[in-house]
Amino acid sequence: MAVLRFENASKNYDLIEHSVPALRDVTVDVEVGEFVALVGRSGCGKTTFLNLAGAMDLPSSGEVFVDGLSTKNLSDDRMTAIRRERVGFVFQFFHLFPTLNVLENIEMPLQLAGYPGPRARAEELLELVDLQSLGNRLPYQLSGGQMQRVAIARALGHYPALLLADEPLGNLDTETSSTVMKLFRRVNEELGTAIIMATHSLENAAETDRMLTMRDGRLVSDRSIGAA
Repeated sequence: MAVLRFENASKNYDLIEHSVPALRDVTVDVEVGEFVALVGRSGCGKTTFLNLAGAMDLPSSGEVFVDGLSTKNLSDDRMTAIRRERVGFVFQFFHLFPTLNVLENIEMPLQLAGYPGPRARAEELLELVDLQSLGNRLPYQLSGGQMQRVAIARALGHYPALLLADEPLGNLDTETSSTVMKLFRRVNEELGTAIIMATHSLENAAETDRMLTMRDGRLVSDRSIGAA
């Protein structure tokens, strides 16, 4: 079953005098439980792809299905519901609230969404990312890798079917990146969460199940890792 489907999806950004194509006629499926790397040079369309996949934007033409639901012609409220209920987001910059401790950073989105028992769920997620002893620390008291693990825990609060990670290792050193990659794999295998990770690192991409390569807004390669 596809947790994400692009059907001839294109995205153009209209400027004053012309239109700029950011994504061109992309057709691809991502199945439940897949761990997929999205690679390509800066400006190739990776972030636009993730924006459409996460219902943060709509295609100019074609169609995008997120967890079986088409985003076509949806209201802003329905788009918000998809983001809140079906998709988790992890970014290069951690976006933690500096005045909230680790546990509160994970708990607050759950509270805002009306999730039952948000504190218990936040504690469960802290254990998942092996930070249960740091729940009372503020973000400035954490390393970069620890902050990214908090961000991952926060993104998993509502049991998303799809986790989208936009250059999540870009600010981390090699050893810390390896730790975070192992956490992504654990989330993927233990929770069955599909993950799409945009990255410039072919080394990190090689640790996923499948690699999608973008160039000039087009999907130019789609291969399983280890395939010829």
